[in-house]
Amino acid sequence: MPDPVLFSWGIFTIRWYGVLVVSGMILGVMIALREARRQELNTDHYFNMCLMMLIVGVLGARAYYVLFNWDYYGADPIKILAFYEGGLAIHGGLIAGSLVLAATGLYYRIGGWTSLDLAAPSVALAQAIGRWGNFFNQEAYGYAVSPDRIPWAMFIDGAYRHPTFLYESVWDLLLFFFLLWFRRRRRLIAGDVFLLYALLYSAGRFVIESFRTDSLMLGAWKAAQVVSAGVVVLVLLILWIRRKSRDQGSKIINVR
Repeated sequence: MPDPVLFSWGIFTIRWYGVLVVSGMILGVMIALREARRQELNTDHYFNMCLMMLIVGVLGARAYYVLFNWDYYGADPIKILAFYEGGLAIHGGLIAGSLVLAATGLYYRIGGWTSLDLAAPSVALAQAIGRWGNFFNQEAYGYAVSPDRIPWAMFIDGAYRHPTFLYESVWDLLLFFFLLWFRRRRRLIAGDVFLLYALLYSAGRFVIESFRTDSLMLGAWKAAQVVSAGVVVLVLLILWIRRKSRDQGSKIINVR
């Protein structure tokens, strides 16, 4: 079993989870700033935007987790502030962070969709790295399986299980490289990269979540699957509307 603590000194403790999450964030911001510089955008403004996105994203991830565990936190609200005990939900962070990044992009006149496009590959990479924090914490795993049938199963919590944190890490890493390639294509319009990220991540998360045993629940449904399905439907609707608008615009141009 891996040690979740990187090192301790008195009451000061550094955990692998925090190191990996922060490392993913830093690397992601660096890559996003590099792309902003390539597009000749104001990198000082975009750095400020990323900083606000990260802060609000962490708060959103915490609020989301607390909301779905209110029976526990409602009995002792002071524990809401106990971040060191863990308890972050990526969907809450993605929703809050995306809203803030789009809003600040409009404020700085970079553009909401453009701001989200710049961040999309970086977010996927940060998620790929951060998921390894779940490995060190021995959490976010799947149901028990036979290692004869699933050779890559990991021994966690007394049994061989689907390493769903690994599945998501690999999916996010592949998504990162795909988005880097995709955003260099011609004839893209602002928002295409982010919408593709949201669509593919959500589709992958929906499937991976079916293997997990520690999911946040929304009644009888897994919350992550409900949110992922909702995002897929919403993105497909937005893409359909955008394509229809493009087709109508092309017809107008041709008539003229």
